[in-house]
Amino acid sequence: MSQKQISFNAFAMNCISHLSPGLWRYPNDRALEYKSIEYWQDIAKIAEKGLFDAVFIADVLGVYDIYGSNDLGALRNAQQVPVNDPLCIAAVGAAVTKHIGFGITAGIPFEHPFPFARRLSTLDHLTKGRVGWNIVTGYLPSANRNMGTTELPHDERYDVADEYMEVIYKLLEGSWEDDAVILDKQTGHFANPHKIHHIGHRGKYFDVPGIHLCEPSIQRTPVLFQAGASARGRQFAAKHAEAIFISPPNKEHAKVLVKQIRDELLRAGRDPHSAKIYLGATIITDKTESLAQAKFEEIASYGSVEGILVKYSGWLGVDLSRYELNEPLNNIKSNAIVSLVDALRDSTTSEGKIWTLKDLIHNERIGSLGPKIVGSPQKVADILQEFIAYSDADGFNLAFATTPNTFKDIVEFIVPELQKRGAYKEAYVEGSLRHKLFGKGDRLDFNHIGSQYRVGGAKSTINDFASTGRNPSKEVEYEI
Repeated sequence: MSQKQISFNAFAMNCISHLSPGLWRYPNDRALEYKSIEYWQDIAKIAEKGLFDAVFIADVLGVYDIYGSNDLGALRNAQQVPVNDPLCIAAVGAAVTKHIGFGITAGIPFEHPFPFARRLSTLDHLTKGRVGWNIVTGYLPSANRNMGTTELPHDERYDVADEYMEVIYKLLEGSWEDDAVILDKQTGHFANPHKIHHIGHRGKYFDVPGIHLCEPSIQRTPVLFQAGASARGRQFAAKHAEAIFISPPNKEHAKVLVKQIRDELLRAGRDPHSAKIYLGATIITDKTESLAQAKFEEIASYGSVEGILVKYSGWLGVDLSRYELNEPLNNIKSNAIVSLVDALRDSTTSEGKIWTLKDLIHNERIGSLGPKIVGSPQKVADILQEFIAYSDADGFNLAFATTPNTFKDIVEFIVPELQKRGAYKEAYVEGSLRHKLFGKGDRLDFNHIGSQYRVGGAKSTINDFASTGRNPSKEVEYEI
């Protein structure tokens, strides 16, 4: 059995029903407290107690209205609606913790890079360098309608994202030089303006000529998360991501996806292990096998079938109300989450069958398409280690069934069992989220494309005043 150390993230969303529709009704579940600062602070403290890498906050800007061609099912089941902004949670959680990171999701089609870069820097300052950004390209048509934008083909969404990242790197890495802030109290000069550069970006999708509005934060660019497992998504992730999230339904499919990602990293000129890969999973555990199985059955009894169908209709981009229970799901064509469509086509159920609607409903009463691991601490630890050893992944994005009790159970039962086996860290490393994950300092690694946009880097456009849109001005001194 491999003794590779396993990493955990707490996977949540600023809403009532994230991945387990209907379970907000379960006794002692606190999902209805999602509007409360204290609720999110409690989750952050639980995750930090368990030495998790991060609290990973998903998001959508839109409503699931594919099922039945309306939003009634989503609203009835509170299926990712109402949904509040994810970025606030990082500052709230950081206020009561010292080490845990915060991976926040924001969609490129709906956040212009100029103000969004400021939000990222602000969060990196407030969290003392513990923020990560989950880059998503969007998949809900309702979001585009409400933003007044046109839904782009799947692959073009990533073309936009590539240029978006170029703008972000220019702002966060290349606008302010490291020694731009001088804090000269004698002269009254806060900064040397000649070391703060207009980025002069003019591209196909964005024109951003000016300077970044924030002084450099600890990480400058937050740790970059990405969840694209389609062919184009993997290409984008290999170019930009430092942590990659995938949701294969079993270890065999996990191994295939992880290898595809590692190979893509190599093709991008990066070390194939320079990005951490997290597998989506849900764990139900207790002191004994029988208690864990009983807990699973009780929790699953609160699941909502309609909520499951609403969620998967949105993810797959097809109206599942039109499917029969025994109809196969391996021939769907979609512009939504292409990697999920691929997973249903290329994988099988635990019984080795082609996925049908009935299988999806039964399997998805708790969590998402990733594995549901139910059992005693020893059994769960065995399965987790087996997944990691077989797939070459690095850890798990752990979705909750009930909140925050799923996370509490993992911290109480699973973390100590893995530590006993030498398969889980015993303490945090000091420093930023990036340093905790990779042990190489706070900034983007020198071989990451973002680092090349620093002044003097291979992709820097900062050469002189003319190239950055600023003309040198005469310095004038006045006496008061």
